[in-house]
Amino acid sequence: MLRALVILVVSITSLASCRSTKKIQTAIAKIDTTVVITTPPAGNPAEDSIAFIKDNYSAVIKNRIDFTTFSAKMDLDYTDAEGKKYDVNAHIRMYKDSAIWVSITAILGIEGLRALITRDSVKLLDKQNKVYTARSVSYLQEVTALPLTLSSLQDLIIGNPVFLDSNIISYSKSPGRISFQSNGSFFKNLFTIGETGKLVQSSKLDDMDELRNRTCYLTYTEYENKKGVSFSAKRTIHVSEKKKLDIKLDFKQYEFNETLSFPFNIPKSYKQN
Repeated sequence: MLRALVILVVSITSLASCRSTKKIQTAIAKIDTTVVITTPPAGNPAEDSIAFIKDNYSAVIKNRIDFTTFSAKMDLDYTDAEGKKYDVNAHIRMYKDSAIWVSITAILGIEGLRALITRDSVKLLDKQNKVYTARSVSYLQEVTALPLTLSSLQDLIIGNPVFLDSNIISYSKSPGRISFQSNGSFFKNLFTIGETGKLVQSSKLDDMDELRNRTCYLTYTEYENKKGVSFSAKRTIHVSEKKKLDIKLDFKQYEFNETLSFPFNIPKSYKQN
């Protein structure tokens, strides 16, 4: 799915900081009494706030999904910047730190596009126009101007909070929810987790560069624990810069750690782009 895949793993990640996570000790050193709280803590406010942030951040990281292989079938609704809507089915397979394979079908179950992303390449088969495209994995970085990796893309697809930065400067509490504010190199990130399960519910990213005025809002709902992990089966992604993009992901089926194949054969009749 050239459009759908690029929107899913390029346009969205262009709004997400994919830097490696800093040590929590570094983040704590930057936290001060500007932390926002709803009730006065007992004891030393700064120390209690630091401990609260550390405990909740650790819980969020503990909830990250670990896997060897992952496969899923999902409905993907996508509205582009011109307001045109697409409704397609996506079949995704992943091998951790090695490959992302995607097959997109539309009307009558006809496959329109197949993609294979590895550590060093991005390959696309446009089956409607019989065109083969091959690029270095740096293509993703060129498009987004961010240091994307295969691992960060896999985390995005599986629902891990790749955009979560340990440099948390403030937090607030409301019934059943805890919100944290962090400032990264690219974005101000306001993310909200559930107070009990510590699962990410939403993330609002605002560009640190006010001239670009990029904003992205992501939601994670319908958490399930059918496979022994907490998995968000429904997600929405709203991107706004000069134009807007809206994406809805509805996972209908998913499996972890099964034996998978990643077929990607290039027909001789295809033209190379």
